[in-house]
Amino acid sequence: MMAITDENSPSDGKVWGLFKLPFRNSVNSNSNTSHYHQSQINGVVDGANGQSSSSSSSVSSVARSLIPTRRRLRLDPANKLYFPYEPGKQVRSAIGIKNTSKSYVAFKFQTTSPKSCFMRPPGAVLAPGESLIATVFKFVENPENNEKPMDQKTRVKFKIMSLKVQGPMDYVPELFDEQKNQVAVEQILRVVFLDVEHPTPALEKLNCQLAEADAAVEASKKPPEDRGPKIIGEGLVIDEWKERRERYLARQQVERVDSL
Repeated sequence: MMAITDENSPSDGKVWGLFKLPFRNSVNSNSNTSHYHQSQINGVVDGANGQSSSSSSSVSSVARSLIPTRRRLRLDPANKLYFPYEPGKQVRSAIGIKNTSKSYVAFKFQTTSPKSCFMRPPGAVLAPGESLIATVFKFVENPENNEKPMDQKTRVKFKIMSLKVQGPMDYVPELFDEQKNQVAVEQILRVVFLDVEHPTPALEKLNCQLAEADAAVEASKKPPEDRGPKIIGEGLVIDEWKERRERYLARQQVERVDSL
């Protein structure tokens, strides 16, 4: 219990209680008052469930927005797109994209300069652990009179967005429109130009990524490997059946000619 010492009394070591008999009524009054205020507060909360729930939900949404989004993709390079600097030409960059989550993830490219840039693929759905190398095409404009050749790197930016999807499916851009609340911005990529006349590790890595991307595109164009004729029914081989039918039709035609 809280206690105080009477400053006007001699220093006899006695301690005086804060609440004495004459104050009992006031104590009860204060207690009743506190219970009254508490009941009033409870009444307000209970009587305004809609408002309190709305406030709670709005606070929760704000809190969720402040929590950093866990990235679903790993990018290589992490936050830049390197382009060879060749004014007046269309040049290419490349970026590795890997799904590091345990779910299927769709990704989508956006750019601040859609007229001079495009991506291949513009988006895709990746299985857990799946990766690919995306190619980015950009037209490099000739520098103006008062512009330094490498200043264009600050003008164009790219953004990669991700969306968790239920399973394997074909990529369509409408996925991101239908589930806007679930879309996460993975990274904003800054454009950096590389001097092709001075080889650097970044330029060498870019060339390797572009070669790998081109090889993947060529591989996708090839028809699936022929694993031999398929056996159907009672062991009949499709190719052999075709040959038999062709021989039969040829024999029928010969017999018709002979009969004439």
